Amino acid sequence: MRETLVLNATYQPLSTVSRQRAVVLVLQDKAVVEHADERRRFRASRVDVPTPRVIRLRRYVKVPFRQRAAWSRAGLLSRDRHTCAYCGRRATTVDHLLPRSRGGQDTWLNTVAACTTDNQRKADRTPEEAGMRLLREPFEPSPSLALALALGFDPDGYPEWLPSAA
Repeated sequence: MRETLVLNATYQPLSTVSRQRAVVLVLQDKAVVEHADERRRFRASRVDVPTPRVIRLRRYVKVPFRQRAAWSRAGLLSRDRHTCAYCGRRATTVDHLLPRSRGGQDTWLNTVAACTTDNQRKADRTPEEAGMRLLREPFEPSPSLALALALGFDPDGYPEWLPSAA
């Protein structure tokens, strides 16, 4: 499903919402459309509006400062661009480098996207124990990169958003 970017009243990116939710916020006069897709429209008996791509809230919403992006399965698959960390094919599962059964946690640095075949082949072992090599190292995305990934931006197109290799 396509997502709509939600900006705070100060134009600070806050999150993404579904297109339907974006239309509701605009119709309730809680947000204004900053950018819309004129080719796609929402139509009803009394409403005909273009699909919002970016909306801005009319009132400022105080948001606690977030230093870290929250881990999620969808976020992890986006971070790895649905590419298996072991073979490069399409990934549909999450693999824990240190398996959960052995104390591994759902964290950015302990998880990678994997295809079902490689995930089953690795099983309850570390990649070293299974003799499998990672094609790229896992990293923790910044909150802004996590939001950009959720919107479908290609991280290779924005190398300055990736963590530095210092």
